[in-house]
Amino acid sequence: MALLSDAEMQKVARAIHDVERKTDAELVTVLAPRSDNYLYIPTLIAAVLALLSPLVLQWLPPWLSSGEILVLQWFVFIVLALVFRIPGIVRWLIPPRVKAYRAENMARRQFLENNLHHTENGVGVLIFVSELEHYIEIIADRGISQHVPNDRWSEIIQRFVKSVKEGDTAEGFVRCIQQCGEYLERHCPATQEKDELPNHLVVL
Repeated sequence: MALLSDAEMQKVARAIHDVERKTDAELVTVLAPRSDNYLYIPTLIAAVLALLSPLVLQWLPPWLSSGEILVLQWFVFIVLALVFRIPGIVRWLIPPRVKAYRAENMARRQFLENNLHHTENGVGVLIFVSELEHYIEIIADRGISQHVPNDRWSEIIQRFVKSVKEGDTAEGFVRCIQQCGEYLERHCPATQEKDELPNHLVVL
């Protein structure tokens, strides 16, 4: 299932186009369902719980043989491993530090893969969103970061995170782009026609 509808993606693309008409900055937006599949974490937790399951049986009459207990452990492992992969459950199983680390790495990779570090005059800006982690980051290249301090981006990100948690990702994107545009227009106004990078929302 798409994270955003076609109409919402077009709305985001129009917002990017409107901003880039007023600034020399190149703005790229990336939306990821998640920054990692995290399969090892649900599998590990399921394995630990399966190994501990015989401890529950010690309070019951000894009517299971060792072979039957082994089968039960495998059954518990398989069921939990499948259940723990449900996105809504995975989000709660993954430690916050792991989610932040994976999402931050993904954001850095996207900045490089979209060639934002190769724009003329170093004016590339990435707006990255990873939905499962509720992680948002704005990365600006040297030509922008020397004029706009990080706390400005932090204010925009906090409002965007609230929109994502409320399930209003599309509107959050548009507001974020417009707010970024205000700073970009002020510190990096348009001086020439350019369009080095695509204006559409990149969905991974």
